[in-house]
Amino acid sequence: MIKLVFFDLDEHEQDVVRDAFARENGYEVNLHSEPLTLQNASLAHDADGIGVFVTSHVTQEVLDRLPDLRVIAAMSTGFDHIDVDACRERNIAVCNVPLYGDTTVAEFAFGLILALARRFRPTFARVDRGDFSRTGLAGMDLAGKTLGLVGTGRIGSHLARLAHAAGMEVIAYDLRPNPALTEDYGVRYLDLDDLLGQADVISLHVPYTKATHHLINAERLRLVKGTALLVNTSRGGVVDTRAVAGALREGRLGGVALDTFEGEQVWIEEEFSGAGEPPATELKEALESFAILHSDRAILTPHNAFNTREALGRILATSIENIRAFFAGTPQNIVAGTYRVPAPSPAGGGRA
Repeated sequence: MIKLVFFDLDEHEQDVVRDAFARENGYEVNLHSEPLTLQNASLAHDADGIGVFVTSHVTQEVLDRLPDLRVIAAMSTGFDHIDVDACRERNIAVCNVPLYGDTTVAEFAFGLILALARRFRPTFARVDRGDFSRTGLAGMDLAGKTLGLVGTGRIGSHLARLAHAAGMEVIAYDLRPNPALTEDYGVRYLDLDDLLGQADVISLHVPYTKATHHLINAERLRLVKGTALLVNTSRGGVVDTRAVAGALREGRLGGVALDTFEGEQVWIEEEFSGAGEPPATELKEALESFAILHSDRAILTPHNAFNTREALGRILATSIENIRAFFAGTPQNIVAGTYRVPAPSPAGGGRA
């Protein structure tokens, strides 16, 4: 019998997973609404596979308490909440969901761009107070402006299409340029510093790695136009939050919208629940993000770009298929390097 334990699922999602595996023999499935933590890892002590969302932090210490674990289904595209090196050492496969929300996240990013350009935050705040004055609420047109895309993978590529449709010129930086974007939408590829100097709007769409840590930092922020808008829907560590807060205070940045930001796990209840006392570095980052909120030229949202009914359905469906495929001996969507030897076990071929 193959034992699966899923975390981070609401009631509807639990019904979907339960129904998916009820039609098959050989699986025992346990479902939980809370994230996986060191404190509740015993819930999956004898699990062959687990499903976790980004709110679960699968550390080496957690893995030490899961001795039978063979596969982790990350119910997300990103997997920086999982200690991939520790999984590699244990030959635990990590599967992710590479395709679920390209249009979803790109639409959200474009919405943030529009919100900054037309000053939605101060407009809504003013109206909430019963003040309908337009004084100081003049925005800017997007048509004719230049969007700088940092990363033109699936999400960045779709945002290029949206921006092109809105009449924007699109420039981009990517280590692997996409010729189709140049051919279809006139996207020009530049080096990063040139892009930052030319763009009216900068939108980030890169994974978080050692190479992209603080890709946007104090030095690079000095290259941007004083009226430029910065949008981040990728990962918080790509942007030096302290540097952004300083640029806003000093009037060197027209506006910023961060859907993900350093220290977010302190503010976002779902991220922080069960994680224990945050380290001092996270608290400091959280205070920097809080400082940004004092500016009416800033928007912070709770890592919500992925969050539509349609996208969540696709995430869950792919995660279920990732687990089925693994135990059928045909692993799919494996994070590179986390699994060395194919598992020939069919469903039902786990522990007796």
